[in-house]
Amino acid sequence: MPRTDFAGAHTALVTPMQPDGSIAWDGYERNIAFQIDQGIAGLLPVGTTGESPTLDWEEHDRVIEAAIRTNAGRRLVIAGTGSNSTREALRGSRHAAQAGADALLLVDCYYNGPSSLELRREYHGAVAAACPDCTVIPYVIPGRSGTALAPEDLAILAAQHPNVTAVKEATGDVDRMAFTRQLVGDDFDILSGDDGITCQILLDPLVRAQGVVSVISNVAPGPVSQMVHAARHGDAQRAKELHSALSPLFHIVTVTVQNERRLPDGSKREVKDKFRNPLAIKTLMNGLGLPAGPSRPPLGKMSRKGLDVVRNAARVTWQDAPWILEPLREAFGVDVGARIEDDACWEGLVYD
Repeated sequence: MPRTDFAGAHTALVTPMQPDGSIAWDGYERNIAFQIDQGIAGLLPVGTTGESPTLDWEEHDRVIEAAIRTNAGRRLVIAGTGSNSTREALRGSRHAAQAGADALLLVDCYYNGPSSLELRREYHGAVAAACPDCTVIPYVIPGRSGTALAPEDLAILAAQHPNVTAVKEATGDVDRMAFTRQLVGDDFDILSGDDGITCQILLDPLVRAQGVVSVISNVAPGPVSQMVHAARHGDAQRAKELHSALSPLFHIVTVTVQNERRLPDGSKREVKDKFRNPLAIKTLMNGLGLPAGPSRPPLGKMSRKGLDVVRNAARVTWQDAPWILEPLREAFGVDVGARIEDDACWEGLVYD
């Protein structure tokens, strides 16, 4: 099969919701149009950021179809079709491939946690064999899945299946990524799954990553794309400058804060709350006036402290590098600076 080049920045799209939890299709199409206009390399519908765990398979199909239709061949479309059931992954992957997706992103099987050997033989390999004309991208994120495809098994998988030509790496383990590069060679794309270390692994001569599947590019596709382009073309200084400017936003993909609980006996205790993606990015998008809407339960809202972290990141970015968020003004008709400071724009986004 022809090899697809996944170099560049790809956006893990949020799935905008209506207040009743149904999908906001018009907002979804507006967000995709913004991504394309800002020069993103690829679109990823129904990944973790797109709330794949709470979309049923019919919704998966429709979200992927909408991305392909709206994109109209202008950018790559990487469909999230992973599951902890190979049968479900095969069903979703066949549909996405037939619908015209350029690639399939398969998260390692969560909760039932098969071994790396089983992941290769009974999951990634099974989907790659069933969809030989579509690129299969394993997605390694042990913090979410509780398991991980080993670099050795990834190398064997790539040798056995010509359509396995990339990996999304969200382990945070740069040494592992360097070992992966050693095993798979240069004709294989390593994509960052962590916005915060993307610049580092693009510039690392032992990793030589080619791009990123980004969360923050939902609001800043142009600057994230520019950072990746600069790093890939040897302009390390420019890449680092862009990374620094984007850093406040990179730090809110997941937000961890200490929140107070009042116990039944009246005493108070501090509890660490970890607000996971996509809650923070959707909170940011809602505050700035972009199509996002609520997350589906069990994701809910942030605490006041969590919201303050998100809002402050937007405030610092607007003060220090307003050009990062300025494109939102024209694309969505919003006054970014005014919305950041207007408390009314952020009400309803926290638990009372």
